[in-house]
Amino acid sequence: MPQHAHAHTHAKVALLSVPTKPHNMSFISLIVKPLAYFGLPAYLLHRLSQSSPLVRYYIRNVLYICSLGLCSTIGFCSALPLSLLGRRYDVNYVVARTFYAIFSRLSGIDVVVEGEEHLQTRPCVFIGNHQTMLDVLYLGSLFPGGTRIMAKRSLKYTPIFGQFMQAAGAVFVDRGNNADAVRSLQAAGEEIKRRHTSIWVFPEGTRTSRPYHDIRPFKKGAFHLAIQAGLPIVPIVAENYWNIYHKGVANSGTFRVRVLPPVATEGLTAADVGDLATRIHEQMLQVLREISDPNAPLPPPHPLRPFPAEDKPSAPKETTPVPSVADVAGSGSQVRDVPEERPVTPHSEVTSEGSIRRSENDTEEEEGMVLVGRPR
Repeated sequence: MPQHAHAHTHAKVALLSVPTKPHNMSFISLIVKPLAYFGLPAYLLHRLSQSSPLVRYYIRNVLYICSLGLCSTIGFCSALPLSLLGRRYDVNYVVARTFYAIFSRLSGIDVVVEGEEHLQTRPCVFIGNHQTMLDVLYLGSLFPGGTRIMAKRSLKYTPIFGQFMQAAGAVFVDRGNNADAVRSLQAAGEEIKRRHTSIWVFPEGTRTSRPYHDIRPFKKGAFHLAIQAGLPIVPIVAENYWNIYHKGVANSGTFRVRVLPPVATEGLTAADVGDLATRIHEQMLQVLREISDPNAPLPPPHPLRPFPAEDKPSAPKETTPVPSVADVAGSGSQVRDVPEERPVTPHSEVTSEGSIRRSENDTEEEEGMVLVGRPR
């Protein structure tokens, strides 16, 4: 046989003897490589968080913001297909449940929900107590489908998160324009009833994170909305999780959330708003103290102070007529000027007329409805 024929035969044998790469190896690499890339940083962050409670606090806040940003992006992207399917108001449900699935694992915090059967009430106004930004986690554990949220208008312009909220049909309330707030509430009530959906509100208007068990007095906008539209109110109480999360502390653990039976508003008028808000506030406060740590410190003589004990503001509270969403009329767009107790903050100044002038250092949190804000 010619020499070149032998060479050709050996080349074929060598080619056939080269081991072929299984086709499924490329699929496995698509999974393994990202885990390798992100697994090491995640492990290092975990080890670093064990070194100091304060380091853990800041790491978890960063993870919280990143998780929320990711879920907001998911919500914004899912808004169009869900809208085409006629399920626009399920966007919040998708985002909330996704956020809980992600951040509960990153933080090691679980939420136990009691009374889930009451979440099936439709249409209705859901109201919950507001402690910290971590409330989004308990929202994620139980947020019902077909539910919108009410939020201050400034959140509308927050990058990514604001666009997601708009896509999900959030009701934005301008607290600096009462007539506009009235119109927003009326329109929201009519649409909720027509579409058989629901809305979520934090009626305290700001966060109440304290070592003792307390809920701030309610702003009345949600109760006006419920009475005007004849919607039941479903109160939801989250346990005081001060031992798990507050400024400088971020631990793992479990806390409870209890969904209370719906409160009917049929037959009530604008004159009943105050009594309704007070009655539900007392009911929620009683449940909060029932499901929270019994060994927590007792509240001070005046537990509904505007600041935790450590803040110790020296200036007294002042009372001044302030038109707000809490004082909208039962029907129409008129607003009543009702004396509303306004706290004097460390940065506030009391004028000679008895009103309060806020400095540029005051935060928006002291005035209105907040869904998500900076860590506190």
